[in-house]
Amino acid sequence: MPPKFIGGIFFTNFMDLLIFKAPILMIQASMDGILLGILFALIAYGMALQWGVMNIINIAQGELVIMGGYVAYFMYVIGIHPAFGVIVSPIIMYFVGVGLYKLVINKVVDRDLFISILATFGISILTQQLMNFIFGADVVVAQSNFGTTMLFDNSVTLPNSKIFSALVSVIVAIVLVIYMKKSKLGRAIRATAQNSRAAKILGVDTEKVYAATFGINAALCGVAGSLIAITFTLHPYVGLPYTVRSFMIVIVAGLGNLPGVAISGMGLGVFEEFADYLLGTEFRIGAVFLLLVLILVYRRFKLSRKREYLK
Repeated sequence: MPPKFIGGIFFTNFMDLLIFKAPILMIQASMDGILLGILFALIAYGMALQWGVMNIINIAQGELVIMGGYVAYFMYVIGIHPAFGVIVSPIIMYFVGVGLYKLVINKVVDRDLFISILATFGISILTQQLMNFIFGADVVVAQSNFGTTMLFDNSVTLPNSKIFSALVSVIVAIVLVIYMKKSKLGRAIRATAQNSRAAKILGVDTEKVYAATFGINAALCGVAGSLIAITFTLHPYVGLPYTVRSFMIVIVAGLGNLPGVAISGMGLGVFEEFADYLLGTEFRIGAVFLLLVLILVYRRFKLSRKREYLK
């Protein structure tokens, strides 16, 4: 076959991909990423809340998410639609979070961040082994049978489970924001986050606030885990990527910045989807960890420049 003919075929296929297929792939990846990122943002908001109030970096954040997902999966196994896990799982996980606080977390509040990392790392390992013992090491999914939505002449496919997850995440976030502003406990949590000593002097029971804060974080993980159970897959040892994503979003957005958390979460979701399309699924999580390294290096460089400027 003549080289010119081969070159013509390659050029034709490349232009077909660039002009006709690439825009559809970009739309598909962007919409998938935004829907996924909203779910990431919900998990990250829980981490930001307890980090800002209690000064704790929770390495077990992802494990709390997976534990909440297994609640929905258990409901699916016994014949209840897993979507109801969105209601049941946060209730159970709230009390799990309060229990963890009373057993472990209350001993590391207001201490060095490294101590909280070690403590929550221990919780992470323990919960992994517990979930593995109860549910086994097999990859599972709670079938929702929600179907799919087709857009742009069936060129873009969106699972309804992802749309459902995004809508629930937005509703939960709005309800939580209203609760934090209007309720007595919410105002106490905000006061403690601003100045725990002053709040304690004014009569705020900071011990109760800390327990409730960690419980609310666990409840948010329960909601997110239930949504992950019906949208993706569950495994006892897949919590770490969710912890890394949450940490990354909080680092970029900052504590107490809900709009920033939402935007950062959606940005991370879009980044992941494009990494999946361009590099392949096997490199998807690796791309997330690489992005975390780049963000930390950039923050370190920015901090060093600021110190030099102050000198």
